Amino acid sequence: MGAACATVDFVGRVDFTVTKHFDAPPTAVWKHMIDWEAHGEWIPATRVELDDGEPDVVGSTFTGYTGAGPVMLVDRMRITEINWYDSRQLGICTVEKLGPVLRGEAGFEVHPDGSGTRLEWFEAVTISWLPPGIDRIVSTASKMGFVFAMNRLAKQLTGSRAGGEPHGRVGGKLAVDN
Repeated sequence: MGAACATVDFVGRVDFTVTKHFDAPPTAVWKHMIDWEAHGEWIPATRVELDDGEPDVVGSTFTGYTGAGPVMLVDRMRITEINWYDSRQLGICTVEKLGPVLRGEAGFEVHPDGSGTRLEWFEAVTISWLPPGIDRIVSTASKMGFVFAMNRLAKQLTGSRAGGEPHGRVGGKLAVDN
């Protein structure tokens, strides 16, 4: 008789927030943040494809692919909140992580901060198949990766495009002051 195979389902939790000041106006930071397909310009080893809908409409979906070669994390997301309040120069965006590996939510808020902008990015997700005890390490590494990405974005924003349109595509209408 053969040995019985046991199925073990691990789920780890990853929670972190990254706060970054940008020497750019809130509208410029917001436009770069909702240009999903351009995230690969500042998030290492990542490309993002808009799957369905406009990039700034609740219900639209997009997929992030992070990795190289056969080692690729597929991160499917749906926009659950996306609002730009022009009179306050404030933007709020939340996405639902759709799985199968990452589930939960992530998002960011763009706030005026002196002569620049404060961005707060959060991730609150579960990761399927993450062995117990590893989630704290993954959380720390993920946060470090986003700090690096925010620093790359800051360099883009203070470069020749600061204050202007993001390099990639931005379409549709922004919800304002609702």
